[in-house]
Amino acid sequence: MASDSWGMGFVSVPTAASHDGIVSGRGSVPEGDTRHSVAAEPPLAVVADTGVIADAPWELTTAGCADIISNYTAVRDWRLANRLQGVEYSEYAGALSRMTAEMLVDNAGSIKQGLEESAWVVVKALVSSGVAMSIADSSRPASGAEHLFSHQLDRIAPGKALHGHQVGVGSILTEYLHTGDEGQWRNVRDALARIGAPTTAEELGIDGADVIEALTTAHGIRDRYTILGNGMNEAAAREVARVTGVV
Repeated sequence: MASDSWGMGFVSVPTAASHDGIVSGRGSVPEGDTRHSVAAEPPLAVVADTGVIADAPWELTTAGCADIISNYTAVRDWRLANRLQGVEYSEYAGALSRMTAEMLVDNAGSIKQGLEESAWVVVKALVSSGVAMSIADSSRPASGAEHLFSHQLDRIAPGKALHGHQVGVGSILTEYLHTGDEGQWRNVRDALARIGAPTTAEELGIDGADVIEALTTAHGIRDRYTILGNGMNEAAAREVARVTGVV
């Protein structure tokens, strides 16, 4: 954001693969009880030492993986907003974002702690996700209802879990809302489990009641149409959390 404001380029040098903000052309800024996606300058280049990243705390890498996997539901929400609200949709950015999620799901079993090849796969996916946001000039390719859920958890239970882990669990819930009991949400959950990312409120270290509260109130966190619509009632939220095993 500073680079954008000053009209100066910068080089991104991530030392952990914990989220896709390392290449994003957007900045997520809190303002009161809401958040806004604002313009930021994409980096001129990314210098990522995969040896350093492979040695970073493993939970940071699994958080980055979960952030990428959540692109599945982010793209679903984007397409939904396009159909129902006329929100501009980029086929190329959407396809690129979904491809990064598929890359992580397909390689989930081979992503291992301390393995530099795994760090390379994760960094490449994070960079591609950031590029998708830059192409769309929006965070839509990588931020939907699962991110609203995470932002709301940050308010309800601050500091309890990493952003990527929260959106990963959020993607299990929102994938179920999009597809029902057709199995897709299980693919998301199983991929997260294979890389060692949390799939339940307990594994996040968050009380189940906080998950329900976040689900029923996340729609109001920002002006962005998602599968959450105008909000879920408590009974529906409890049912979704129960069926998916999150709570």
